[in-house]
Amino acid sequence: MSAPGDHPPWTLYAPMRWEASALRRGLAGRDGRGRPALRRTGVGPRRARSAAARRPAGAAPVAVAGIGGGLAPGLACGDIVVASEVRADPLAPGAPPGAVRMPDAAVLAAALRRRGLRVHVGPVVSADRLVDGAARTRLAATGALVADCESAWLLAGCADRPTACVRVVADTATGPLYRPATLRRIRAALAVLPVVAAALTEWADAGSGLRRVLLASPRSFCAGVERAIAVVEQALRHHGPPVYVRKQIVHNARVVADLRARGAVFVDDLDEVPDGALTVFSAHGVAPAVRRQAADRGLPVIDATCPLVTKVHAEARRFAGRGDTVLLIGHPGHEETDGTLGEAPGRIRLVSDPAAAETVRVDDPARVSYLVQTTLATDEAAGVVEALRRRFPGLAGPGSDDICYATTNRQRAVTEVAGRSDVVLVLGSDNSSNSRRLVEVAERAGARAYLVDDVSRVDLRWLAGAATVGVSAGASAPPALVDEVVAALTALGAREVSEHTTTVEDVSFTLPKEVRQP
Repeated sequence: MSAPGDHPPWTLYAPMRWEASALRRGLAGRDGRGRPALRRTGVGPRRARSAAARRPAGAAPVAVAGIGGGLAPGLACGDIVVASEVRADPLAPGAPPGAVRMPDAAVLAAALRRRGLRVHVGPVVSADRLVDGAARTRLAATGALVADCESAWLLAGCADRPTACVRVVADTATGPLYRPATLRRIRAALAVLPVVAAALTEWADAGSGLRRVLLASPRSFCAGVERAIAVVEQALRHHGPPVYVRKQIVHNARVVADLRARGAVFVDDLDEVPDGALTVFSAHGVAPAVRRQAADRGLPVIDATCPLVTKVHAEARRFAGRGDTVLLIGHPGHEETDGTLGEAPGRIRLVSDPAAAETVRVDDPARVSYLVQTTLATDEAAGVVEALRRRFPGLAGPGSDDICYATTNRQRAVTEVAGRSDVVLVLGSDNSSNSRRLVEVAERAGARAYLVDDVSRVDLRWLAGAATVGVSAGASAPPALVDEVVAALTALGAREVSEHTTTVEDVSFTLPKEVRQP
């Protein structure tokens, strides 16, 4: 237990005795500074205002949890709503102005989903009385998911501290508030609250020591990715949907989902493209056989291959054309390596690691050259090249480094940030090679590092005890993903956001002629 006179680290408000009792069960076993002050406020705005007036000064976290009334269709009894913002019904007397926003709602929702619960993220609205009928319809029209009678008043004035609001749906929007099943529904909702308390404890623990966010720069989109996305955007603008894209234009789920919503159709094979349909080749490049297939079908094609990948293809043709066995250092199954291998199938061998370098067979040990997948980790590729040189002293390489400038720059930046961070979060999709390499580089620099597709994939448990969290993003990850994670970390309690820049990028690539502005 806290020593006399100590302030608890955070406060958890519950309006009703039943709610407080259920939350207390979820807090069982928590003691010392990790246990919140659990305050039962009583029901309604007046009691909520009174409880808020007695709130301890400072910046300790404040959370509200309890049951609520569902407003949105599709919400079922026992569903959880994690508030993205809490606002008061403007018609309520004495309603606090504005809204209290929770940018970390998606992270708390993830902790609840991990416990097997059905969770929604969205606005919570506080009214001055239980809502039903026309009032429920009016509040639902504002976009709020659930209604209560306390949260807006309890959280008013909390902009300087971490805040959370979680409501379990007791009654739904599909029937009247008062009905024979109401009591049973309330009991079912209350049964969920102990689990809510456990997740809120994780939320409070995650921010308890958090002080600083350190951004690695450069991060996010590189010039090749920006070019590829612009190709699809311009094709949609000039030709209208649908525009077919072979494979993912870049390896990022957010980018693909956004372009799909605008009319892009992503296919794995050209056989899925209708005759005559405009087709885009992704940034990772394609083998000559794919180009021939498109030409044989008469498909109009726009090539969004990154110019740095195109350079590797040209080197593959040159080395193979002079009779070399070409050793391509890369990862099997990646679209970029598949495309490069296709430039000279009989002359190129894939070498994935130093062990493979010791066993790869070549036609003539005196005529061997190597190429590198553009998104590999620099030190990873160097180890393979060193192993190859021991076996083939005359090994020839490209005139300039195949690993692209963006990959190198992001790895250097994340190495330096990792050395100053307890945890590193890398934004990027699981199929993004350059993003996965950033995680590996950060781990080799001594930090715990995690790859996350977006803020909803951040696990609160990773942050417990961390004072500094480093943040980077793969070259295919949109900057908005970083902004969302930084906003969540700030909402959890980080008070400083700084940027560590290792280099400034000024590279740009011209768009293909098919989509250039006239």
